[in-house]
Amino acid sequence: MVVPAPVVGIDVAKDHLDVAIGLDTPPSRFDNTPKGHRSLARVLVKASPKRIVLEATGGYERQVLRHLVERQLPAIRVNPRQVRDFARATGILAKTDALDARVLVRFAAAVEPPTRPLPSKEQEKLAFLSSRRVQLIEWRTAEKNRKQQCPAGMSTRTMDEMIESIDRELKKLKAEAAEVIAAHERLERTFKILKSVPGVGDVTAAVLLGQMPELGTLSRQAAAALAGLAPYNQDSGSRTGQRHIRGGRAGVRTALYMATLTATERNAVIKEDFDRLIAAGKPGKVAMTACMRKLLTILNALVRDDKLWGEKNSKEA
Repeated sequence: MVVPAPVVGIDVAKDHLDVAIGLDTPPSRFDNTPKGHRSLARVLVKASPKRIVLEATGGYERQVLRHLVERQLPAIRVNPRQVRDFARATGILAKTDALDARVLVRFAAAVEPPTRPLPSKEQEKLAFLSSRRVQLIEWRTAEKNRKQQCPAGMSTRTMDEMIESIDRELKKLKAEAAEVIAAHERLERTFKILKSVPGVGDVTAAVLLGQMPELGTLSRQAAAALAGLAPYNQDSGSRTGQRHIRGGRAGVRTALYMATLTATERNAVIKEDFDRLIAAGKPGKVAMTACMRKLLTILNALVRDDKLWGEKNSKEA
């Protein structure tokens, strides 16, 4: 009799990992430290699991996930919202670390989420730098708003100093990202490909390198879904509802929005699509989303084919 390979769920916290190997044994706890990761890997290698599922938990899952993948274990990071929706749908309303690990086992067995290659360490650095850049820009915007609301006659010196300090840090982040890219031949080539497309600048290219490492390996439909740009039907019976985008990677979507805004003026292909949609009566937001999806499709195809803009017919992307 062949015993099926178990499915493993790992609930990740800052200091520990609760691990459920199937549903027949009680969950075990390991420290969320390099030593704990090694101990966990030894246990899982012996168990030979079919699938290991962890939730994205604010970055606390990154080191253990990389360690397990490097040990050639089938570890997969999943969206916590999907897991929570699954738990509610199956009537599991309580929440504890051990219970969450078991929920992950059920989720993995029922949904069978696909494995994806992990970003390289350089790509992780770029993802961190782009996230940090967003934080600093939010702080700078808040500080500028406070300055505008400052009562007449009151000194704004500290606010000015804070804004100048943030601007200096933003320049450092940009330089650090450039160093990471320049030190890695493949990243540097992909960066050059992305920047060759009119509308795509340093920031957008760096965000895509860090936060969408799968670019160039996906179908256009999968790329759009991953970025949260795929329209989903809202139909029921004889009613045909309006399509809406949802989910996806917000950082990628924001970067693509800014790039597309420029591309509608400087990129002939995107401008033609945008003008055609507006002339057809589409709302600006709908036309913009469609052009973001088009731009992403072009970028995905160029990276896939290792071609610069102009080296192929981008309309065939």
